[in-house]
Amino acid sequence: MLVIVLEGAPPKLRGELTRWLMETKPGVFVGKTSALVRQKLWDKVKENTLTTGALMIYSSDTEQGYAMEMYGEPTRRVVDLEGIQLIKTS
Repeated sequence: MLVIVLEGAPPKLRGELTRWLMETKPGVFVGKTSALVRQKLWDKVKENTLTTGALMIYSSDTEQGYAMEMYGEPTRRVVDLEGIQLIKTS
């Protein structure tokens, strides 16, 4: 499972992501992809300089069953607390 949440993403990037994922709400993309496709999509998100912030959550072999990555200047941050990823608000 893959979830990508974008803040301030331009329509072009949103359109590119909808080729692989379903946009369930503006800026929220959900789907199931291979690790290679997931990384290529994340690289596209990071290449786009207009996106103010992005969060990617994907299935992983961890205690929580998922991992998170952030990019840009999102309103919240991922913090690691002894191997558990949590969200910190400003």
